[in-house]
Amino acid sequence: MSEIHKFLFDGLPVRGVVVRLTDAWTEILQRRASAGESNAYPEPVRDMLGEMVAAATLMQSNIKFNGSLILQIFGDGPVKLAVAEVQPDFGLRATATVIGEVPADARLSAMVNVSNEGKCAITLDPKTRFPGQQPYQGVVPLFGDKGEKIEKLSNVLEHYMLQSEQLDTTMVLAADDKVAAGLLIQRLPLEGVGNLAGSMVSEANEDEIGVNEHFNRISILASSLKREELLTLDVDTILRRLFWEEKIIRFEPVEGDAAPRFSCSCSRERVARMLEGLGEDEAKSILLERGNVEVGCEFCGKHYQFDPIDIEQIFRALTVLPPSTDEVQ
Repeated sequence: MSEIHKFLFDGLPVRGVVVRLTDAWTEILQRRASAGESNAYPEPVRDMLGEMVAAATLMQSNIKFNGSLILQIFGDGPVKLAVAEVQPDFGLRATATVIGEVPADARLSAMVNVSNEGKCAITLDPKTRFPGQQPYQGVVPLFGDKGEKIEKLSNVLEHYMLQSEQLDTTMVLAADDKVAAGLLIQRLPLEGVGNLAGSMVSEANEDEIGVNEHFNRISILASSLKREELLTLDVDTILRRLFWEEKIIRFEPVEGDAAPRFSCSCSRERVARMLEGLGEDEAKSILLERGNVEVGCEFCGKHYQFDPIDIEQIFRALTVLPPSTDEVQ
């Protein structure tokens, strides 16, 4: 079963999270494959998307936020867009749009950052918004300070966390066809509360960047974790092997019914609203060509069909106004 383990290093300003996604991850792959063998992700895309799902789950578990966390990678390579979304209850989904040939040994830049135009975006979309409130979004490029292409998603996200929260962060990510897993180690803030939205930007936190000897030591240990170890070892073994000299305080793991699981928020109502945005003329032109409008969810594979009566009802609702009245409402 999928699981999340959070822990602290006793007496040190360092926290950590380990995520192992098994059934939740394999269901994402199975739903994609069920659409036909030709739709299965190429192995490099599969592994990148798995790392994204693990990373998004790590970040969602590390903040106090009642809303969805959406991690997106997009650019100018054969992978046009990859998305991982995690809800506050750890319902998750993910998809990638592949428009070209992906070499078997393709790395991050070859998939989404061919001409150094690729970007990574993290969006925090609250479940309840105040009037006029918009989702928070932060964007970073897929290249370093000198324009060099970054080949590891973990390095991109470490840069994002440093920029957004002014906190040193180390991530180790790995995925295959059975497991998507990640380890996050982060220096605790001197001020503020972690929310990926810049609330901890302060001179005190900035002064600690890169110089805290406790974090630096633990970061080096965490970075020694190999891909094969992260994918095959249980969490107890990983923590014992990496941090056997450290005193760790562990919290109750998130597992069982509360564990990360596949969950898609698509619905017929949401698709109808999407068709509204498409416009009546465009929707009716599809009807003339095909006889009905069919929309498939890229995340779960479910298909929604709308016949001429359905389309008429969608757009009639937009044109029906309430009767006029002299009364003040």
